[in-house]
Amino acid sequence: MRVGLLGLGRIGAFHAATLAAHPLVDELVVADPVRTSPYGRPGDPFESDAVVIATPTGTHAELIIRACESGIPVFCEKPVAGTVAETVKVLEASAGNRVRIGFQRRFDPGYVAAARAVRDGELGELHRVHLVTADPAPPPAEYIATSGGIFRDCHIHDFDILRWVTGREVTSVHAAGANRGAAFFAAAGDVDTSAALLTLDDGTLATLQGSRYNGGGYDVRMELAGTRRTQAVGLGPRAPLHTTEGPPSRERPWPDFVTRFETAYRDEIDGFLRSCAVAGETSGDGLCSIEEALEALYVAEAADLSLSERRTVEVAEVRR
Repeated sequence: MRVGLLGLGRIGAFHAATLAAHPLVDELVVADPVRTSPYGRPGDPFESDAVVIATPTGTHAELIIRACESGIPVFCEKPVAGTVAETVKVLEASAGNRVRIGFQRRFDPGYVAAARAVRDGELGELHRVHLVTADPAPPPAEYIATSGGIFRDCHIHDFDILRWVTGREVTSVHAAGANRGAAFFAAAGDVDTSAALLTLDDGTLATLQGSRYNGGGYDVRMELAGTRRTQAVGLGPRAPLHTTEGPPSRERPWPDFVTRFETAYRDEIDGFLRSCAVAGETSGDGLCSIEEALEALYVAEAADLSLSERRTVEVAEVRR
């Protein structure tokens, strides 16, 4: 098929290489106002069989709608849009079209195994979950200013994977945050250190921690504790952790999210392309739909409101 790619930033450049090497892609058309790529050729991505969007957040809604109006299947990196209202607008405009949103953890082998363990009852009755997402160094100030805050930009991945692995919905959030680093976080109304307590619809408690200053490396983990056993994701030899009970790992810690989830990103794109090759089928490919992305955004909005007002927020309040 002929595939169009919009955006050649960090993740866009990665997708360009993946798409150009994929056996289902005969031609790759790329578009970026300032960057070029050794993969594909410049052209109009909307004159393609499928479109991949990896542009800045503020452009996502318009580009998704344009692709849907052209009847083209579209894969867009998260988020759908910067606000709930915009996301709902895109959802309404995309009815009947194949639109998938990039939440690559769903394709990571560790998270896939955890979801299977929960579904098959291997953990017993799930009682608590712990999630960590910590960057080794903060992004640039100009990125933070337009990111939407740590809960929408960073932890929305945790909210999506929490729903996906457990099969439950978050009903309430109590969030906290602190600024221990650069002044541009506070100037943007954001925090560089985060924590939250989430309650799921069956009473399961989930705790969340995050940081923009995890000097040891890129740290993404999930722990699920049940009545039979506890299962962890992200505790491999490249996890940026040191233990006092044994020798340190000789493996180099994960430096960034692209390296950590390289295989998952490729498998996610593969899943999208193969779903496009199945005429008429619009579900069951394992990728995140706009509806599911909206659910994760509701949780992020509740966390942000909780942080600003220093209180527990019911997700139903944000949904209204």
